[in-house]
Order: sequence, then structure tokens, then C-alpha cells
Amino acid sequence: MKLFQKFLVAPAALGLLAPMAANAAELNVNGISVYSASSSEVKSISEFSDVHPNDWAHQALTQLAERHGCLAANPQGSMTRYEAADLLNTCLGEVAQVNQEESRLITEFGSELSLIKGRSSELVADAGGMDHSAMGHGEHGPRTMIMGKTSFVVGGVDGVSGKEAVTFNYDTKLMAHTSFTGKDLLKTVIRTGNFNNMDPFGMMGSARLETAFNSNDGLNLHRAYYKFPVGDNFNATFGAKLRQDDLLGVWPSAYPSDSILNVLTHAGANAAYSKAMGAGAGITYSQNQLSASLLFVSDEADDASQGVLTEQGSDDLSAQLSWNGDNFTVAAIYTTSDGGNATNTANTNDYDAYGISGVYRLENSLAFSAGMGWKTPEKEDDTNNIEDETTWSIGVVWSDFAAEGNDLGVAIGTAEGHRDDSGYDDPLAYEVYYSMAVSDNVTVTPALFTIQKDGADDVTGGLVKTTFQF
Repeated sequence: MKLFQKFLVAPAALGLLAPMAANAAELNVNGISVYSASSSEVKSISEFSDVHPNDWAHQALTQLAERHGCLAANPQGSMTRYEAADLLNTCLGEVAQVNQEESRLITEFGSELSLIKGRSSELVADAGGMDHSAMGHGEHGPRTMIMGKTSFVVGGVDGVSGKEAVTFNYDTKLMAHTSFTGKDLLKTVIRTGNFNNMDPFGMMGSARLETAFNSNDGLNLHRAYYKFPVGDNFNATFGAKLRQDDLLGVWPSAYPSDSILNVLTHAGANAAYSKAMGAGAGITYSQNQLSASLLFVSDEADDASQGVLTEQGSDDLSAQLSWNGDNFTVAAIYTTSDGGNATNTANTNDYDAYGISGVYRLENSLAFSAGMGWKTPEKEDDTNNIEDETTWSIGVVWSDFAAEGNDLGVAIGTAEGHRDDSGYDDPLAYEVYYSMAVSDNVTVTPALFTIQKDGADDVTGGLVKTTFQF
């Protein structure tokens, strides 16, 4: 019997979801998030991933809210740029003159402020055109904002026989964020891309990129989940299509600001922060600087022969505990993964994993991130290299490097789980990128990287990624 079934964690979490959805009062968005509540007073800020607690902007917004008394509870966790802009708009709405730091915030979030103040009527729709206030849905009823992100990647590698030609690929996401109360969130993401899975940059490639996605140019449903609060200090999430990090209260890394190699985007604990996808649910407790999350993800939830939380299905359970200081965040995580009866070797490798990761912000421009993880398989198999492994990574992001809005990122980490085997090469991955803000909505990011291989030639490469946000 699975560990999470023994603890009855999943049934308890699921039991909380349905009866309390109507009481939603907070918003939680990861990644490139675009929804901005239209209420006249911001009651609270929950966990968003674009503006981190140790970013200068987050600290400046906290001080701004305290100074003007426009926030009932200080910002906790991370927030999206749009939530930050909404807070800035609320706090400065009646201010006749701004100081230097407030002026810098206005410049930083200028495009988001423009959207909130000038284009919201074009992008926000009152579903059905009816008044839902009597049903507790707020003054304007359901509201939806739609935005997108497209990335073009031109690049190639050396060290992969027969796969060294320069390629030109794309990845596009269309995101719809709907709120029924003004503060909950139904997130739907449609994604399409043409990265060949077996090419070096593809999802099964030797130099897999974080932005790589292959749908053969078809539109795929990539996310479908709902977030809402439970009381004052809890928020819950459930959905038919989500990823592990959608359910976490904190992402304990500021690296990268513009992702390149996928292997360096797991906060150093690659097995614990596996980013498993499927159906799932989770609940997060937040109080002052403390955050705790409990969640599960079922990979084969749509298959009646395997299902959710069964012996046959593949399921992951994670528990995370974190602390957010004034200029640092540290988090510990435990994940147990059950591959069920799947025939895929990776899925049948049941394991327990642990990780500790954190980020430290030095002044307003430098962010240092580091993490380490440990993985213990349920059954070791030395012949197939299924045994205890360790991973780690260190990354540095220098914001506004050489020019305002540009980021320099450098990282090193394990290229795969390191084993304690005689003669094992302990391969590493290195990358450096420079993200240049051409405009508020367009960035161009050249990058160089090397991925070492155990007993084989290194894979080296370079690329230029152009990202459009609209």
C-alpha cells in the first residue's frame, strides 16, 4: 500500500476541495501569469512566481503598502507582475507625488499598469452579461483575461552524432485566467510547439530545453486547474491537468530568470522537484513567513485501468516546508513516487526523494540560488543503474546587468543523478545566458551551454531565444 494512502492524505485533501470552493478569497498563479483582480482594495497576496520575496520590487511593494496603508496583510510569498502592478495601482491611486523608489516601481511595471488601466475593458469579459452579485460572485461576475507567450529558438549542438544541424523551433502558450469572485482562479492553458522529442533540444533529447514542447503543431490542453482559499491561512488547488509546481506554496529558487537547459530548473533537487504532470490536488498553509504544502499528482488519472491513487497508477506525493525571510527563502521537500504497474522503466523506478533549496538576494540586483537533492529507489538494480543518487545546482542571476531590464545568468549543476560508482564521471551541466529586453514585451536571449556525459563526449551548444509576451 502506498505511503500517502496509509496516511489518508489524498482523501482528506479531496474532501476539503468541493464544499469550500464558493468561499474563494485568494489568487495563486505560477509562471507567466496574467490575471489581475479588479477589486478596489487588495486584501492579500499569495504565492506567485514572477516577483519573489527576495526581489527588490517585492520588498519595495511591501514597504509601499505599509506606508500608504493600502494592504490589509503584507505580501507573502511570490506574486505575478500583474498582481504587483494591481497592488501598485491601488496604493498610488490617490497619491499626488511619488518618491524615487515609487517612480522606479512605476517604470518597472509600466506595461502591466498600462494594461490594467487602459486595456482591461478590452480583455476582461463579464461572462453571460448578467449580474452575479446576489450569488456571491462580486460586482462584475466571472471575469477572464487572456494573454500569450511565444518563444522562437534558433540553435544547435556539437557532440551528438547525426544531430548537429542548426534548428529553428517554436513554443506558444495561450493562457486564460478566470475568476468567479475576483480573487480565485480557474487557469486554462493551450500549448503548441514543434520541438522534435528525439532531437537534442527536445523533451527526450541530450540537451533538453525547458521551453521545449512538441504537439506536431496541434493545439493541446496543457493546464486546467482551479485555486481557491480555505479560511484565512489555507489555499487549495485541484485540477485534471496540472504540474507539481502548480501545487507548491513556494518555488525556492530565483534561477533562472529566462530558462535554457531543463536540467538546471529543478532547484537542485531534481527527483524531489520532479515537475510530475497529471491530475492532482494540494493544500498550502501560509502564516507570516512560514509556508507548508501537501499535494499529490496522478499521471494516469484519465485511464480507467489505472486511475487516481490506485496500486496500478503512477502517483507522486510531496510535502514542502519553507521559510521566507526579508532577503532569502529556504525550503525543504519530501517526495515519494510510485510508478504503479507501468511498463516504462522510469515509471517503475519507485523512489523516495528529499531536497533542500534556497535563494539569497544581495542588494537589489544579485540573486544566488542553490539546492541539493537525494533520491533513494525502492529496489536497487545496479545493472540498470537504479541506485541512490544525488543532485545539486548553483545559479546566479544579475538583474539590470549592463542595461536596465537585462539579466545575466550563470549556473552549474549535475547533468544527471550522481551515483557512488567506481569510475563514474559525475557529469555536470553548465550554462550562461544574457536576456536582453528589446521592449516591454520582447526579449532576446543568447545562451551557451555544456552538458557532460558519463563515458562519452560532452554535448556543447548555443542558441538564441526570442520571447514575445502579448
